[in-house]
Amino acid sequence: MELNPEIERWVQEEIRRGHFHSVEEAIERAVSALRDKSQLEQPVRKHKKNFAQFLLESPLPGSGLKLERQKDYPRPIDL
Repeated sequence: MELNPEIERWVQEEIRRGHFHSVEEAIERAVSALRDKSQLEQPVRKHKKNFAQFLLESPLPGSGLKLERQKDYPRPIDL
């Protein structure tokens, strides 16, 4: 595998600075960092709850709050 000359220069410079001991180590660290980053960016999927489950798990049970719906009556019609 051949590297782009500019990238090869960057890697050799980092090796001279002591950040890496070899090209393989530089590539290994770069791939590892990329994998770590992509794992952090993946959204955590939560199980979707229905409305009843939401209400049961909320602080509302036992609060005395009445959640019953009032009945709708039809409006009067003049005949």
